[in-house]
Amino acid sequence: MVKSILTKAKFLALPVLMVFCCAFTYKWGEKEWLDWSNKCLLQSFDSSTDAKLKKWEIEVTPQHFIHLRKTYQHGKQEYFSFHLTKLDSINFLGNGPVGQLQFKTLKDDIIVQTYDDPKGNIDSMATVLAIPVKDMTPEKLDSLNDALDFLKAKVQ
Repeated sequence: MVKSILTKAKFLALPVLMVFCCAFTYKWGEKEWLDWSNKCLLQSFDSSTDAKLKKWEIEVTPQHFIHLRKTYQHGKQEYFSFHLTKLDSINFLGNGPVGQLQFKTLKDDIIVQTYDDPKGNIDSMATVLAIPVKDMTPEKLDSLNDALDFLKAKVQ
């Protein structure tokens, strides 16, 4: 009987929790979603996957662009940028502790530039921007998806 009551309590608690979370997040405006997106990306980016990486910056801008700049030990820089209206999907490859977040655009809509590269500076376009991430839980990924969908809808 106690087991039955606990099972019923679990089933009742889940919808209440979901309604609370939805009510809280749907009251968020553009600034809150933008702040959350940046916090999520900054906390999740895993710079330890590249020993030569000296500095990195990742940002969702108020103009709805995603920018990633990587600076390496010998000065080479890689810069990636695309507008959220071009975003087709976000995929996560890996498991909870480590993985890769892939931003996919409809066409070659991601600007890729290199600076101070011994092989020469290169400007090109890409369809996928893959970033290494750590501690990307399904809830965090869903929330990031929600945030980027909200911001994308603001400009369409």
